[in-house]
Amino acid sequence: MQFNTQQFQHMDQRFRANFMNSLSGFKSANLVGSISNGGIHNLAMFSSAVHIGSDPALVTLVSRPDSVNRDTLSNIKQNNSYTINQVNTAIYQRAHQCAARYQPIESEFSAVGLTPEFSANIAAPYVLESHIKMGLELREIIPIKLNGCVFIIGEIIEAQVIEAAIGIDGNINIEATEAVAISGLDRYHTTNALSRLSYAKPHTPLREID
Repeated sequence: MQFNTQQFQHMDQRFRANFMNSLSGFKSANLVGSISNGGIHNLAMFSSAVHIGSDPALVTLVSRPDSVNRDTLSNIKQNNSYTINQVNTAIYQRAHQCAARYQPIESEFSAVGLTPEFSANIAAPYVLESHIKMGLELREIIPIKLNGCVFIIGEIIEAQVIEAAIGIDGNINIEATEAVAISGLDRYHTTNALSRLSYAKPHTPLREID
């Protein structure tokens, strides 16, 4: 089937949201941990984490417009720190439940049964049950004029990864962490690796390196 802009405009709102969110394929599933000025530990599901640089180590998230209350965005603005915790097969259902609209005074950690973990370097809580965790400091918030969303750009100042997943060349075997991917708004996936390939050079045959 082929669709165009006019057909997009006439789609049912929920159908269009599901269609557009699924169209870009697999995305990483992460829980973003933050803390309010009142000390409430917040968790929110994000599927928009993107690596944008290694030196400095930068990651961006996309947050929806703050025309309504966005606890995570508000907390990050207030405290300049947050965590990104990769979702795995053991916790994906609890992670998904974090999308529910809990009251501002209720922590998603206690509501869904996940455990906050703390570091001396980051005020925001990690998720103990996650196998890949990043602690970030806010570096920049960039408004997207087209739709009111914002890019949240943070610098990774610490990371926790299970040792068995780290290769001798620094490459992380994501599947060894039992991480899940997400497509659309609510479909979760496990993955099977095909291979790692050698660095691409003109007129040079590729080879498998794993």
